[in-house]
Amino acid sequence: MVRQRARGIALLGLILIEVPLLALAAVALLQASGIGLIPLFPPAVLLVRRMAAQTRRHCTQWCGITIAEPYDPEPPHPEPTDDGWYRYRRTLFRSPRLPAWLARLGWMLRDPATWRDLAWLGLDPLVKLALAPGLLLAPARTLPAYGRWAALLLGPTTARRLAGEVQRLNTARVRAGDTQTAEMRRIERDLHDGIQGRLVALGMAAATAEKLVDSSPGAAKALLGQVRGGTAEALAELRRVVRGISPPVLTERGLADALRALALDSPLRVRVDVTLPGPLPAPVESAVYFAVSELLTNAAKYAGAGHAAVEIRHDGTALHVHVRDDGSGGADPARGTGLHGIERRLAAFDGTSTVTSPPGGPTSVTLTVPDRRSQRAGRVPRWETTLVVVCWSLAWLPLFTQGLGAAAAKLAGAEHSRWLLPLRASGIWQWPMIAGMVAAGIAMYLTAVWLPVRRPRGSPRSAT
Repeated sequence: MVRQRARGIALLGLILIEVPLLALAAVALLQASGIGLIPLFPPAVLLVRRMAAQTRRHCTQWCGITIAEPYDPEPPHPEPTDDGWYRYRRTLFRSPRLPAWLARLGWMLRDPATWRDLAWLGLDPLVKLALAPGLLLAPARTLPAYGRWAALLLGPTTARRLAGEVQRLNTARVRAGDTQTAEMRRIERDLHDGIQGRLVALGMAAATAEKLVDSSPGAAKALLGQVRGGTAEALAELRRVVRGISPPVLTERGLADALRALALDSPLRVRVDVTLPGPLPAPVESAVYFAVSELLTNAAKYAGAGHAAVEIRHDGTALHVHVRDDGSGGADPARGTGLHGIERRLAAFDGTSTVTSPPGGPTSVTLTVPDRRSQRAGRVPRWETTLVVVCWSLAWLPLFTQGLGAAAAKLAGAEHSRWLLPLRASGIWQWPMIAGMVAAGIAMYLTAVWLPVRRPRGSPRSAT
């Protein structure tokens, strides 16, 4: 509680920075609209963006509300034409400095996030003052409400989110296509170098045995025995290829048992610890399975490891996979060794990988795959966010001013305070109106507290 109250006080203290920054932004806007010269506008916008970025970090660390950056991509640096000039729209410049500045200025002016940041800066001090009682007395309940308010203006718009989602999907599509192509080439290579060669040899042996049946039955029988043994080897090779495409144990028993089977087949001594809330989507389980398989293969083949540990946890929002080995270390995704392929495989699910592998070992790899199901389930409706902010912002008015303030004024005999609405009623209705105002203020505070905490928070359960 002490730490949360300190955070609430820190948020209120930022008003001392926001107000001067708001004045600077207002001067920059007046200069741009009135004089036509805008040298102050870009630095003012950058300062406002830094303040907004700091608030996003506070919302993530203090309020539990993650706010993504909503800005459009920065314009590229101007490139010279064939004759050495630099173009900005229809104007040519000898030096790249002015077209670069104009492009950056246009980027700021056309980006809707710029004006949303300025609107947030103008309203944020008022919202903080309205939430001041809650930030000081009940910060644990008010900080999430403030985070939702900040997300209304500092987060990306629907159009920007859709544009970012389209870009992410295009990137994931390209990476998934590359991964699929690499998998098809690997399967083709395995079939060509393994099973196909064996089947051709078996066919030739069977044809030779067929010719020797009448003239040399013993030799034909020996060849048929070789064919039978080769058939068993080809079948085992085919099963190995099938396991490389989709392991049957993964489909039938799930990720936990598939990893345990993988550990038994590994030349390493592998400890597997899996805790999941339930079955995951099949593509995610397949990607994680093959990623762990690749990591264990690397540990045995390249790092000379003897032991490894695989831990998988689900924290309600993402799947976390941690693989450690006692090998010689030195693994680097830039140098290959399958790590780049793992990154591409996980990229289709917005997954990331972090590799820690100093020379001499040990090697530790952490894979993180967001759970889209939990993100959709945990999304807070906009109406709920708006209602919480309104209740926290205005509840003081009926409770303290028109309620308790009017009661104090009536008891003190200061009924001439006509700005108090209950005292403007006739005498018989004054106390009922005061009680109604107090009840309304309390109800608004209770609503602001109840709405955020009523949402269920699921906890992972063990699947092992």
